[in-house]
Amino acid sequence: MQTIGFDADDTLWHNERFFHLTQQRFAELLADYAEADHLGAQLLEAEKRNIGHYGFGVKGFVLSMIETAIEVTEGRVPGHVIQKLLEAGQDMLNHPMELLPHAQEAVEALADSHMLVLVTKGDLLHQERKLAQSGLGDLFDRIEIVSDKQPSTYARIFGSCSGGPEAAMMVGNSLKSDVCPAIDVGSWGVHVPFELAWALEAADIPDSPRFVELPDLGGLAELVRQID
Repeated sequence: MQTIGFDADDTLWHNERFFHLTQQRFAELLADYAEADHLGAQLLEAEKRNIGHYGFGVKGFVLSMIETAIEVTEGRVPGHVIQKLLEAGQDMLNHPMELLPHAQEAVEALADSHMLVLVTKGDLLHQERKLAQSGLGDLFDRIEIVSDKQPSTYARIFGSCSGGPEAAMMVGNSLKSDVCPAIDVGSWGVHVPFELAWALEAADIPDSPRFVELPDLGGLAELVRQID
C-alpha cells in the first residue's frame, strides 16, 4: 500500500447533521403548506434534478429548498421564509468544523509512511475553509476537491500516484462515492459508516476481497499494517 485517500465530510469531520437540522427547520417553516414527509420527498427530488446544475454542497441544497418552497406553495411562499432559508444556508457555511473521533490520530499515524490524498466533493470555498479549520491540511500530500466521485475520478487521482490504483486505498463513509468506485478501478475500499446518511448516497455493499468495513477510524492504521 502506497497511497491512502480520505473522504472529508462525515469521515474526518461532521457534515450531514447540519443538513438534517436545516431540513427540520425547513419543515417547520413550511408546515402550513406541506407535511414533513411530503416536503422531504419533494426536496430530495429537487436535489436529484439540481446536482447537475449546482453540484454538491450547501449552496445547491439551499437553492433546492427554495425551489421546493416555491413548488409546494404554488408560488405563494412568503418572502420572510426565503430569507430564513438563506440565513440557514449561511449558518451552515459558517458553522465551526468539528473532527470526528479518531480522525486526527488516524491521519497522523499514516502521514509519515504513506502518501495521503484528501478526496472530497462539494463547494470549493467551503471545503477549503473546513480543511483549514481542521488542522489536518499539512498532513496531506495532495488535496483533490472534485465535482463528483466516479471510477474515472479515482483512476485519474490514484493513477498519478506511485503504484497506481492497485497500490491505493480509499477511506470514507459513502459506499456510493468513496468505496465502490475506488474498488472498481482496483483500489482497496474501506467503509466507515456514519450514523446519518444522505439518501442519494445509498449503495449496495460490494462483493470484493478489497472491501473492508470499520466501525470507526480507530482501527485504520492497524488495517493498513495488516495489508502492507
